[in-house]
Amino acid sequence: MDKIRTERYRVDSPVKLSELETYEDLNSDDDGLKKRLAETRRKLGKLQDVMYAHGKYAVLICLQGMDTAGKDSLIREVFKDFNMRGVVVHSFKAPTYLEKKQDYLWRHYLRLPSRGKFGVFNRTHYENVLVTRVHPEYILGEHIPGIVTVEDVNESFWHRRFEQIKNFEQHLVENGTLVFKFFLHLSKEEQKNRLLRRLDLPEKNWKFSPGDMEERKYWDQYQQYYQEAINITSGPKTPWYVIPADNKKACRTIVADIIYDELKGYKDIDEPVLAKEVRDNIDRYRKELEKD
Repeated sequence: MDKIRTERYRVDSPVKLSELETYEDLNSDDDGLKKRLAETRRKLGKLQDVMYAHGKYAVLICLQGMDTAGKDSLIREVFKDFNMRGVVVHSFKAPTYLEKKQDYLWRHYLRLPSRGKFGVFNRTHYENVLVTRVHPEYILGEHIPGIVTVEDVNESFWHRRFEQIKNFEQHLVENGTLVFKFFLHLSKEEQKNRLLRRLDLPEKNWKFSPGDMEERKYWDQYQQYYQEAINITSGPKTPWYVIPADNKKACRTIVADIIYDELKGYKDIDEPVLAKEVRDNIDRYRKELEKD
């Protein structure tokens, strides 16, 4: 199996999505990929226990991608060996009536992970510069001062929103949250195949939505806006990773490896050490319990 090099997928300079691969097999068969993922997620599970006890850093995993890109199954498989108390997943749908009464980042702040925990955003705050950019009429429902018509949702508006998102993430990083952003890069042909599978297999019918067909019509626009969002907001401390998503097993393996490799680079993540007074009296505590 090929070595997974984090820098290959990290966006350190502007990219063109149309020039990036959507398929990767890491020169391995399915069994090899499953084995590699199982090994990595066990190591991630152990590291999560240490981070939970350490209580210094929170980890925010952001997953974005077109419909059928495999976000749900990736979450299920990559975080399978985590202690459930240490990871919380949030799937962001269209904002509710209450959420529309607040600024667009409010609901994301509410669901940020606390120190020692992992938070996974299945779709993220970037929907506010993706879906709303394809459908700018949605912005009018936010009742933003000065935004009266769709014409007001112009390039200046999007520039400000990108800056707000970058400031949001910078604030998180400066206060102890490690941010990982993954774009699951799916081909249009593979999306078609996955949608057809949802129609062909009765047990998958429930996953099909006519809305997916409607959004597919805007494929090129979404690719353009994803590319701009990635290039504008990928930074040294808040990088984007573009992951080939046509092969789900390889995609999951790559994401798991990147998270683990990056986290193990933090040398200040250690299990907490008992206070000297407690360490010096461990034998006494043990004897007291044995007598009980």
